[in-house]
Amino acid sequence: MQGIDRYARLSKLLDYRFKDEGLLEQALTHRSAAKKHNERLEFLGDAVLGMVVADALFARFPTVPEGKLTRMRSTLVKGDTLAEMAKEAGVGELLKLGQGELKSGGHRRSSILADAVEAILGAIYLDDGIDTVRGVILRLWSDRIDRLDPNEHPKDSKTRLQEYLQSRREPLPVYEVVTISGKDHAQTFEVSCTVARLDAPVFGVGNSRRKAEQQAAKETLEKLEHASE
Repeated sequence: MQGIDRYARLSKLLDYRFKDEGLLEQALTHRSAAKKHNERLEFLGDAVLGMVVADALFARFPTVPEGKLTRMRSTLVKGDTLAEMAKEAGVGELLKLGQGELKSGGHRRSSILADAVEAILGAIYLDDGIDTVRGVILRLWSDRIDRLDPNEHPKDSKTRLQEYLQSRREPLPVYEVVTISGKDHAQTFEVSCTVARLDAPVFGVGNSRRKAEQQAAKETLEKLEHASE
């Protein structure tokens, strides 16, 4: 009975009750907390979400070219969108995290929340198949799909951070490459982002400098917004 109560809010939002609640528990378990964690389910859910959203956009916008469809799909499945949905569902309160992540506020971190949403979708797919998870996704994403404009250009994290700082008349961020590792064809970049209001730089990692800077900007913006709450 305790398990049912614990997941009641999430089940109501999903409009789905797991047959195997162990799958949901795994989907909500971060790698810092246990050996049986949610990364494999996240991998599966990411693929399922991308396919269902792509299929929905293909049907909904029959004359829109591939480039715009790709951009719209990215808007719907990006980490910010998933984290927003996780917060609406109270996913952070349900996460199982290791002590380090708990102390650093991992239950509020957008990347962890977004991964959990993908893992939950992967768990639903395993629990009851593609038709069920498609129905869940289309219900949850229906309003966002309705609001899509094929001609709108979504702002990336660096642009959003810059506008956030400019609106407060604060200095612009400074990005620096900290390390480059790996072979030429598979390099990993670590970039720092420094802003005046934070005591320490924020770091981002990616397989290109641009992606690492975007990740660092995203994490910096989250810290600034959280600090102002």
